[in-house]
Amino acid sequence: MMLDRVAKIIDVPPHAINLLRHPEREVSLTINLRVSEDKLVQTNAYVCFYNTVRGPAKGGIRFHPEVTLLETRKLAELMVWKTALVGIPFGGGKTGVAIDPHQLTRAEKTALIKELVHLIRHELMLGDYIPAPDMGTDARDMATIFGETHNLESVTGKPPRVGGLPGREEATGRGVAQSTKLLSQKYDLKPQKTTVAIQGFGNVGSWTGYFLHQQGFKVIALSDIGTAIYNPDGLNIPALKENYSVRGQPLSEAHRGQKIARDELLELNVDILIPAAAGGVITTHNANKIKAKYIVEAANNPITEEAELILKDKQHIILPDILANAGGVVASYVEWRKARSGSLTPREETYNVVDNVIESAFNNVMNLSDEFNVDYRTAADIQAIREVVSTMEDRGWL
Repeated sequence: MMLDRVAKIIDVPPHAINLLRHPEREVSLTINLRVSEDKLVQTNAYVCFYNTVRGPAKGGIRFHPEVTLLETRKLAELMVWKTALVGIPFGGGKTGVAIDPHQLTRAEKTALIKELVHLIRHELMLGDYIPAPDMGTDARDMATIFGETHNLESVTGKPPRVGGLPGREEATGRGVAQSTKLLSQKYDLKPQKTTVAIQGFGNVGSWTGYFLHQQGFKVIALSDIGTAIYNPDGLNIPALKENYSVRGQPLSEAHRGQKIARDELLELNVDILIPAAAGGVITTHNANKIKAKYIVEAANNPITEEAELILKDKQHIILPDILANAGGVVASYVEWRKARSGSLTPREETYNVVDNVIESAFNNVMNLSDEFNVDYRTAADIQAIREVVSTMEDRGWL
């Protein structure tokens, strides 16, 4: 376990470990809602407040048919470390709804969001929990939450016209691209000569590819839920993003690039691999086939613990998720802090804040890695745990 591993390197009070082994509060909900005259939705939902010593629980709302309480808990805990690593005064939380959003019309989804707000209204109105978009939800869903609470501070990731922050949509991908650039600079990789494969072309993957393309990196492979495309000379990311994100065209219909099996992308001979979709995509079954020297975790938990041991033995360099994809929560904090004037913040200001915070956290992780002679994930965990434990001491929890 991460806490035990870090406690062998730095002094972590036993009482802190005991507190951090378990979530503060979990809520299991049963949703029973007639979303239309002929459609009844019956499913389970989970809300986890893992730790709030540093501030209100922050974490997205995930709609996915395979959502479980265990997954929701793990993602809430991840948010504790992510916010602490980048120095944001939030705790960690998460909501998971076990449903496939693609099986819902927009009106049906809106009705379901409103019912979820009804079930957790107390937490939202008190500011104990501040949701944001996650897998299966988007800015319009966050606008619906605002419409139900009439409180701009109750949710982040809203559209700019509804008190949201210009640049928030791109922020996670922006942070991944910034992390990738900093890692490349550390290892003297020249963007024009550095090949990248991105697994996943949703919000995070598409914006990551867009910003890397701007920086001159050669993105040669992309995948979505159905297929992958490959071009050793580089793909036109802006054009693909326009077709995929704006027009909804799947990558299988893209005219540029060779079609390859979706999971084949993970095993391509590239310099940098960026898993940017679901968790657990690199396992013991494919870890030995991974050729990329550098792996940047744009998704949460994309590498299983067992697979990571294999990758470490093979000298792969992994930039952990709590650093690489923290751009989204950085922008969420800016939106929350400027809740009454978020829409007046220039997009470039959002980008600059994300870039600067990610760079500061990156440098801290690199320094701790050198100081303790540990990998980057362990270094990030050390920094995050130090922050949380120090706050526990400040608040008299220890």
